[in-house]
Amino acid sequence: MRLLVIGLDCATPELLFTDERLTNVRRLMSMGCYGRLESVIPPITVPAWMCMATSQDPGSLGVYGFRNRTDRSYGALGITNSRSIQELAIWDQIAREGKRSYVIGVPPSFPPRKVNGVSVGCFLTPDTKRDVYTHPASIKAEIESIVGEYPVDVKGFRTDRKDWLRDEIYAMSRKHFEVVRHFLRREDWEYFQFVEIGLDRVHHGFWQYHDPQHVLYESGSPFESVIRDYYAYLDEELASVLELVDDRTAVLVVSDHGAQRLDGGFCVNEWLVREGLLTLKAYPARVTPFGTLDVDWPATRVWSEGGYYARAFLNVKGREPNGTIEAADYEAFRDEMKARFEATTDAGGRPLGTEVFKPEEVYRHVRNIAPDLIVHFGALRWRSIGGVGYRSIHTVENDTGPDGCNHAQFGCFILGAPGLTLQGELTGVHLLDIAPTLLELGGYDVPGSMQGRSMLSGRHSGGGGWSGEGEAAVRERLSGLGYLG
Repeated sequence: MRLLVIGLDCATPELLFTDERLTNVRRLMSMGCYGRLESVIPPITVPAWMCMATSQDPGSLGVYGFRNRTDRSYGALGITNSRSIQELAIWDQIAREGKRSYVIGVPPSFPPRKVNGVSVGCFLTPDTKRDVYTHPASIKAEIESIVGEYPVDVKGFRTDRKDWLRDEIYAMSRKHFEVVRHFLRREDWEYFQFVEIGLDRVHHGFWQYHDPQHVLYESGSPFESVIRDYYAYLDEELASVLELVDDRTAVLVVSDHGAQRLDGGFCVNEWLVREGLLTLKAYPARVTPFGTLDVDWPATRVWSEGGYYARAFLNVKGREPNGTIEAADYEAFRDEMKARFEATTDAGGRPLGTEVFKPEEVYRHVRNIAPDLIVHFGALRWRSIGGVGYRSIHTVENDTGPDGCNHAQFGCFILGAPGLTLQGELTGVHLLDIAPTLLELGGYDVPGSMQGRSMLSGRHSGGGGWSGEGEAAVRERLSGLGYLG
């Protein structure tokens, strides 16, 4: 059975499952199963899509976001790319069994992933005019002959120019789907996955006009229907895609996480300064990004990186260059910080409902350099602001530009396939369950390293597949064939 995965970055079940205009979505729902899909912690595009493809949690991948500490110094942050992911993905298993895959826009996929088939880079591609962003490299010219310059993202999507942003997102998405349809018409694939990033950009750009509970909502805005209209557009594109597949194809529509309103920003390092946990040699005269602050490290106990969520790091003696926390006190102090983060409040003194996680408690393995604590302010209704120099701990403005939403823990899925016995709404499905389900559905072996549970059999993949030595041998073989890059 062929497998087609239609990735809609940030698609939320509250919209995808309820809009009566989405006739093609609803038809696919009626033909199979669907439901909310619990994402990983943290629920962000990188690493969530590769967690889905590998059935590995972020700790096991050793990738905790777009930027990760590369060593124990204070400034070494590396940007995640395709080479950051070393675990076997679903398309690698399919290659092992001699079949070809098309993987388009699945983050992170720059440099272009070396698959047995075709890969096309994602929004992390620096410049499609200058860079080779496809595998094989010749595919780049083929794409340009179809759509001209290929946009992997809308540059500057955090903007107040909303008319421009809406039009640019549509222009980008139309080119994406034209390329997808072009490759779907080929007969040489058994697995085909693409991710459309446009929905994520629409959510971030227009959620404040869509959601009456948003702090910036204004009734009657000319942009009030942009989000729902874009879902309707995607429904039309879904129809054009489904027309190109036959009745031996399983179709999965899936998102990596959901979306929800953004109530504001919590200035985490500003808070740490005021709490006496982060010490500066000189307080900045204006708002300053954390990376350019003059930190007094021998007097600092905690610092944080901002973003959709906060990554809090403890300054531990013998671990960091100028550590201040005794190793013997580490766990007690970490518990204290967890409680302090959980007790954070909004500007009115009301509890934010902040969620705090220890990596070893939510991941099967903790590889590379993980945060000491993972912090979801207000269950991600508040963004983590990393700069210092703000007049208040709480802010409506985003440090990276206008942003109307943050991510939500639950995305969604719809699965339809010939002879599928699963019908109707399913509960309790996790992002890590997707790869084992698809492999079993397609008749492939499921690697024993995969952490999820197949929706079809209810079995964890660890009950079969390769041994550790066998998987290592397969990995080496695939690398030699150029399938792993």
